[in-house]
Amino acid sequence: MIPKTFQLFGAILLLFLIQLPNTIQSKPSGNPFGFIQRLEGCHKGESVSGLKDLKRYLEKFGYLNYAKNSGNNHANDDEFDDLLEGAIKDYQHFYHLKATGVLDNSTVSQMMKPRCGVPDVVRNGTNNHYHNPKSIHSVAHFNFFPGPRRWPAERSHLRYRFRSSVQVPGTENFRSICAQAFQRWAQVTHFTFEEVDANSEAEIEIGFHRRFHGDSDPFDGRSGTLAHASAPTHGRCHFDGDEIWSANPGPNEVDLESVAVHEIGHLLGLNHSEDPNAIMYARFSYGITKRDLGTDDIQGIRTLYGLQ
Repeated sequence: MIPKTFQLFGAILLLFLIQLPNTIQSKPSGNPFGFIQRLEGCHKGESVSGLKDLKRYLEKFGYLNYAKNSGNNHANDDEFDDLLEGAIKDYQHFYHLKATGVLDNSTVSQMMKPRCGVPDVVRNGTNNHYHNPKSIHSVAHFNFFPGPRRWPAERSHLRYRFRSSVQVPGTENFRSICAQAFQRWAQVTHFTFEEVDANSEAEIEIGFHRRFHGDSDPFDGRSGTLAHASAPTHGRCHFDGDEIWSANPGPNEVDLESVAVHEIGHLLGLNHSEDPNAIMYARFSYGITKRDLGTDDIQGIRTLYGLQ
């Protein structure tokens, strides 16, 4: 006969084992940008918990820089100050929203969408709104990195290699998908691209990584930033391994080729476009494909390299 002490211990252990899976499953794993929803309606003069996180968000994507305003001490607090209002207005201008400086519903909704991790605004960069010489009514919305940054004329043949720190399901055809994505840019530029072995010398390196992965821009998990790439001539392109990637995306999956085409645009020197139809638009949605270069993308890359 089992002593009552052991019976009691066994019952407690069984209860613990039953409860444990539920505890693990209840661990939060939401949208990294979800905190913004709680800030809807905030405006200048208020102090609301979470505004310091919004300041970091706007700083990450190029709209806010407290370091250049040494007299301002609100970088790490929850005060809605003048600089934050101005940054929100800049964000609203970029995405063609009503520039109120208030966190209204349309602004919050836009901020919460999955996106590229490259900043929209690069300080001291070039925000170009070119008029098409063939039509006075046609305005381009492409942007360049500071400089602008471009590959030198003698580097028109670019080699790329794959190096990942994690294995990601659904990416078995990633090499052929990237080849297709590079070809889309090759068709409208003077560039040619060649895949080389992982240990070979290359101008471009592509891979999947999670969270902190050796650069200054850690990923944030699913539903936040999808990927990021560097401007010429650094040639780094990283995809977030926490996303659900696919060559034929379902409702909760990200299209590999669509994001690859976008990031290659950064590798060639284009920054984000303000045109929602452009490949270089920063925002993206699950379950869709957006692989074809738009007029703004083509005009931007040809302007950057003096191609007609």
